[in-house]
Amino acid sequence: MKTRWNIVPLVILLVLVFSCGQNEKSEQPMQSQYNMTAKDILGNPEYQAISYGGYRQTSRDIQPTLDQLKEDMKLLSAMGVKILRTYNVKLAHASNVLKAISQLKQEQPGFEMYVMLGAWIDCKNAWTDLEPDHNVESEANEAEIARAVELANQYPDIVKVIAVGNEAMVKWATSYYVQPEVILRWVTHLQELKSKGQLPKELWITSSDDFASWGGGDPEYHVEDLENLIKAVDYISMHTYPMHNTHYNPEFWGVTEEEQDLPKEERIKKAMERSRDFAIAQYEKVKSYMTSLGVEKPIHIGETGWASVSNGHYGPTGSNATDEFKEGLYYQLMREWTNSEKISCFYFEAFNEPWKDASNANGSENHFGLFTEEGKAKYALWDLVDAGAFEGLSRSGNPVEKTYGGNRAEVIDAALDPPLKPELEVTE
Repeated sequence: MKTRWNIVPLVILLVLVFSCGQNEKSEQPMQSQYNMTAKDILGNPEYQAISYGGYRQTSRDIQPTLDQLKEDMKLLSAMGVKILRTYNVKLAHASNVLKAISQLKQEQPGFEMYVMLGAWIDCKNAWTDLEPDHNVESEANEAEIARAVELANQYPDIVKVIAVGNEAMVKWATSYYVQPEVILRWVTHLQELKSKGQLPKELWITSSDDFASWGGGDPEYHVEDLENLIKAVDYISMHTYPMHNTHYNPEFWGVTEEEQDLPKEERIKKAMERSRDFAIAQYEKVKSYMTSLGVEKPIHIGETGWASVSNGHYGPTGSNATDEFKEGLYYQLMREWTNSEKISCFYFEAFNEPWKDASNANGSENHFGLFTEEGKAKYALWDLVDAGAFEGLSRSGNPVEKTYGGNRAEVIDAALDPPLKPELEVTE
């Protein structure tokens, strides 16, 4: 009896030690999530990135509800997405996305999602009947930056990047573009707030813009303010859109004479591989310009994507670039390349957004999503549907189903054949 009673405290002690160890293990993921930084997640293939707008109607006046945003967050998480990008803070969308993620983290221990928070930047008179003044910034920019700072401090466990402007420096954005000095001024301001402890010190600051705006295109962009901006940001967030170039500069697009006798599916694959290579070349041009300045820092893809529908330049009357098969191939090719190179790719975009070209339902801008606005999974995501990734999830009450009824032959049949290269002309 004496020996037996001596063993009991030992057993209890071992149980307590084991239990404490298990508790530490179960709490560790939440602790690591809170401490994850931009440096940890950007370029990490386990943290897939995407561009996100949750608008389901033809007007942004109709804001998605919190429940709708949470629906979307669950779908993105099921895809393996753990970083998403928003575009402005003047509307309720961005703050509600942060609120939705925060609530999901409380409701579902272990739920993990981070945000690259966009602050929209305009020039004076942008989006008005007055002539845009590209040398003076909009009076609204200050409030936009202040709100982004407020949200980054309110949700430091979620907001890991602030992006100053979206395609705000590229000169074809004639309605609103600004000079690099404007972006530099606000990036410098945010970096100073970090140094003063008024923003989290691990928060990364960037601007998200076209590859040309980052020095990868026309030398007219190679100005001193851009050089200083490249030195001021924590990383470069660049955009590349081969799909648009299939119409404006189709040097890589179309079917070669050697390929014209291949099966249709193979002809399309060859064209899409060249599209990927075109994007890689633009990335390399930005990198080359950066290193020419003696700068070494990460470059990630802030946007790239491929529409599935177009009744304009990229459809049957244009370059024959847009359909679900090509979109699926481009998505796969870009994910493979960026994952292998440890480049974050904020693929554009998660869901169709019908407000982007509200007066033209079949305009390409409405159809960049990997999901339709109703929540159907386009061809790019069929493998995930087959794997059961979206089981029990829905959008607007609709369970996730494949487009085309899951008939791959119909997808291939509907795919547009790229034109023969000799038939292509560069359009200004």
